[in-house]
Formats: sequence, structure tokens, C-alpha cells
Amino acid sequence: MAATKGSKMTRDLFQETFDTMVKNIEHVIKGKTEVIRLCLVALLAEGHILLEDVPGTGKTMLARSIAQTIDAQSSRIQCTPDLLPSDVTGSPVLERKTGDFVFRPGPIFGNVMLADEINRATPKTQSAFLEAMQERNITVDGVTYELPPPFIVLATQNPIELSGTFPLPEAQLDRFLFKLSIGYLDRLDEAQVLETNRKGEAIRDLKPIIGPEAVIEMINWAAGVEVSEGVRLYIVDLVHSTRQDAALEMGASTRASLALMRASRVLAAAQGREDVLPDDVRSIAGAVLGHRIILTPDAMLREETVEQVVERVLQRVKVPTKRAEGATA
Repeated sequence: MAATKGSKMTRDLFQETFDTMVKNIEHVIKGKTEVIRLCLVALLAEGHILLEDVPGTGKTMLARSIAQTIDAQSSRIQCTPDLLPSDVTGSPVLERKTGDFVFRPGPIFGNVMLADEINRATPKTQSAFLEAMQERNITVDGVTYELPPPFIVLATQNPIELSGTFPLPEAQLDRFLFKLSIGYLDRLDEAQVLETNRKGEAIRDLKPIIGPEAVIEMINWAAGVEVSEGVRLYIVDLVHSTRQDAALEMGASTRASLALMRASRVLAAAQGREDVLPDDVRSIAGAVLGHRIILTPDAMLREETVEQVVERVLQRVKVPTKRAEGATA
């Protein structure tokens, strides 16, 4: 059973709540159902998202919509070259009445944190996110502070304007569960946006669907979704195949295998199942693996893309059948 002791969460309730959350966010974010679903998958898989897109496509609105849907605290950092690590984590402040230094939490302590244009921050400041994203706590002056659950970082970067930016190192890219692009809206969806925002910002009328405690229940329930040995080996084979592809200078890490498993569990639960299927893994492989692999210079000269490599890996690795899964279970 996927349910944890004392939890009221069930398979049907999980699917119903997940779909309701998606529909609620769609009141603000039009025509991007798949992106919304993946963002919620990341939230419930305790992962983080890197949104690479041009300005004005709704990245900030998406973060705010998620926060309001789960009735959680949101925070936003506009990353600039002069941003300091303490501007992210917080720092001790002198309390005049007592004469003691008291820690004042920074914006990293929000449940849903938007790091806008993260690649404009210096490497030193970028590193301030690493402990929070991986360990879900931050350490200041030797004291460790736990971050409030649920916690998700939505970081953005502009793929066009690269002047004065600091590209994220591979170690930090690997901390993101997904790398996504919202993209421009089509004609009818953009017309809907104009209609819903005709009298003011639609997000002001967005109501919460569940609270942070219910989100934690969903996280715990999804963590118990069954992953058969056959599917686990399939995940491992996909990741290992990226390490052997001639077009890649660097394949995916073990963290990518864990990310595939966690995200696949949530995706299965969102579809009303208590077990992960190979199709769950295949459907999110591109979002999980794309930013974790690096093309060789020769492959770039041939104008190959990471999307093509991921598709080739998916075609090359044998998909386990029900019979094969049963034989290895």
C-alpha cells in the first residue's frame, strides 16, 4: 500500500486533488497544462525546477499560482551580480533591546521560492542555493536552520540575453529535477489571457485548494508508490545508456536515476495508480535528463541536440514487459 500510517490520503483522493490543483492554476496560466502538471510533479517529488524562457511568458505568475493553490508562503529574489549569499539565506541582526544577534531568515525560507534570472547571480551567491535545494536546510555562522516543508525552488534564466551572466555549473544543474520551458501561447490561449485579466490580474482571485499539511500528505503517499525491480532496472539502463552514447561528453549521474524514480512515482499517483509503469518513466525522461547531459564538441558541430540524444536512448533501451517485470520481482 502507498498510504502511510495515520494518513487520510488515498489513491483516488490523490488523483482528484492533483487534477483540481491543475485546474485551479489554469485559471491564471492558460494553455500550458503539461507544464503545470510537471511543476506539481516536482513539488510532490520534493524537486526543483529550472525554467529557461524569454521574459513575459508567465514564469512568475506560475510560481505565485502554485503558492496560492497550496495556501503557502511564496518569496521572490531578483538575481543580480551584486546579490550576496546573505540576501538569500538571511543573516544575524543586532537586537538593540538585548544587545544580542538574532537570525533574520531570508527569502529562501518561503515554501515556493522564485529565483528570477538565477544566472545573473555570481557563483558565490548561486552556491547559497545548493544546501537548501539538496539538504532542505541552510547553515549560517555554524548554525543549521530547517526550511519549512513543502519547499520548492523555481529558478528562471533567459536563453537570449547572456551578457553579464554566470552559467550554472553542472553540480547546480544536477540539483534541479526538471528543466522546462513555458513557451509562447497560441492565438486563442493568449486571447483567453486578455479576457481573464481584463478587469485586473486574475491571480488576485485565485483561491487555495489545499494547505501545506495536505501537500506533505501527498508527498508521503507518492513516496510509497510501488516501483518494481523491472522498472528500477529500466531506469538504471536509461541512465547508463547516456554514459555510453558517443555524442555525449558527460552522461547522467546516479542523482538522475533517483530523480526519474521519484518523479515517476508522483506521475503514477496523479494518474490514479499505485505502481509505476515504464511509460511513466519515458514520458518524463526528457525533462529529467536533458539538462544533466553534455554534448561533445563534434556532436555540437553536427548540430545534434540533447533532445535527439534522449530520444535515441529511449529507442535503444529495451522496455520491460509485464512478463519480464514479473520474472524479476
